[in-house]
Amino acid sequence: MDSSPSAFGALTQGWLSGAGLIMAIGAQNALVLRQGLLRSHVGPVVALCALSDLLLICLGVFGLGAAIASSDWLMNAFRYGGALFLIWYGVQAARRAWRGSGALEAASGSAGLWATLLSALAMTYLNPHVYLDTVVLLGLLGNQQPLDLRWAFATGASLASVMWFTVLGFGAAAAAGPLSRPLVWRGIDALIALLMFALGLQLLLGPLGV
Repeated sequence: MDSSPSAFGALTQGWLSGAGLIMAIGAQNALVLRQGLLRSHVGPVVALCALSDLLLICLGVFGLGAAIASSDWLMNAFRYGGALFLIWYGVQAARRAWRGSGALEAASGSAGLWATLLSALAMTYLNPHVYLDTVVLLGLLGNQQPLDLRWAFATGASLASVMWFTVLGFGAAAAAGPLSRPLVWRGIDALIALLMFALGLQLLLGPLGV
């Protein structure tokens, strides 16, 4: 049986990696969720966040990954730094799952379209965690794929981002009741913790580059 990597396998790994990173609760996701609960400018905010992630993921997989691979010390710095961050991320998610402190509530009031989009831009491009998740971590994981399969990994990670922001924004109103329950976010955080630990170990133990 042929055990060589496949495009479907790379796409699936990209989707799982992107989903695990993008689902973590942060400022960007909180804004999308809030706009969804308020039913205000949902489409533009979802589109902006999803397209921004697509751009940054491609930059990481096709640009930064190659730059890192050309330098041994950068490779090791990002390998161990990224792995430590992922494991730390997993620990934080596990703590939230244990304590049940991850539920979000929507704030009242709604800003205009341009003010909302400016807020979304700031939370995306001025947020170091966004770069760490998309450009650095997904770039590193994508760089572990064979050169001809990196497009599939990037596609899977980008698809996860589009799906998540769409569900988060447009599904927020219908899910307002369940999302207010800490038990739901405890389950989500538990899954995120397991995936972050797995990704961290992959960076530590798996080969980087080709």
